Amino acid sequence: MTQPNTFSSIAGIFVLLLAVLLSGCGPSNSTFPGPDETGRDTPFPDQSNQRERGSLFDGVKVFGGKSNKTTASGIGVNSYLWRASLDTLAFMPLQSADPFGGVIISDWYQDPSISGERFKVTVYILDQRLRADGIKVAVFKQTAAAGGRWIDAPLGADTASELENTILTRARQLRIDSIQQ
Repeated sequence: MTQPNTFSSIAGIFVLLLAVLLSGCGPSNSTFPGPDETGRDTPFPDQSNQRERGSLFDGVKVFGGKSNKTTASGIGVNSYLWRASLDTLAFMPLQSADPFGGVIISDWYQDPSISGERFKVTVYILDQRLRADGIKVAVFKQTAAAGGRWIDAPLGADTASELENTILTRARQLRIDSIQQ
């Protein structure tokens, strides 16, 4: 019985490893200057839009280098809308706040001066820009029923939009304050 050659098994492992590493390489989508389909020469592609597209490493600081992230606090949503939402809902206990997904969920809040009803608010920040359509608010109301149960109650149609306007007003004020400093 013959033993396998160790050199051939090491070479086989090396070839397999090399194949795995090279399988991650794909075709290039680089554009080089030269004639296009019409026969005219094309210039080098414009690289000015590289900053707009972003990359996997946006906002990452290596060895204390400068970040190219445009949001002030490194969160995934507009920082003014985020701060204004937290300021506006400061009187309510928070259940969850996700600065990267842009969702703030309050816990149920019961006004001490009004018994028998409670409110819950969910704020969705939808954009990185400070825009009126960059925020969506959902407000829920419940009233106390017999036996200590809570049942859903109707809410005024303009309550959510009034809260959105309050948040937007506060966000604009925060932005103006940051510019004046």
